[in-house]
Amino acid sequence: MADAPASPGGGGCGHESGGDQSPRSSVREQDRFLPIANISRIMKKALPANAKIAKDAKETVQECVSEFISFITSEASDKCQREKRKTINGDDLLWAMATLGFEDYIEPLKLYLHKVTIRCLPKVETALLNRIQLVLMVELNPVQYPKG
Repeated sequence: MADAPASPGGGGCGHESGGDQSPRSSVREQDRFLPIANISRIMKKALPANAKIAKDAKETVQECVSEFISFITSEASDKCQREKRKTINGDDLLWAMATLGFEDYIEPLKLYLHKVTIRCLPKVETALLNRIQLVLMVELNPVQYPKG
């Protein structure tokens, strides 16, 4: 397994990290994170119908999911750069997950990737995919500040 790259956001999934000075700090929160309603809906599916989820729990999962996406995408991006390619594809993401120790998720994701590639996604999902794409663009093209 390859050495894990440092977290691009400066560490962890907590909201209490204080003055984030990363390039992402200039990006609006709603552009960095997946929509909280989507996170909440996914969390509720895993719980009994009468279960409640605290707002801070939803926000923490929202931030962790976004950090996870960044972590996997960064590894896939490094691979594409080494191969002199500009486009990350699903297989690159699966490779990155295997490299980073997430082998248990590979087979279910291969099935999902296959389903996605053989059918068009409904328009309802397009907005979510656009938001994910924006999050990934921010992660892959951070603002470069001059060293001084």
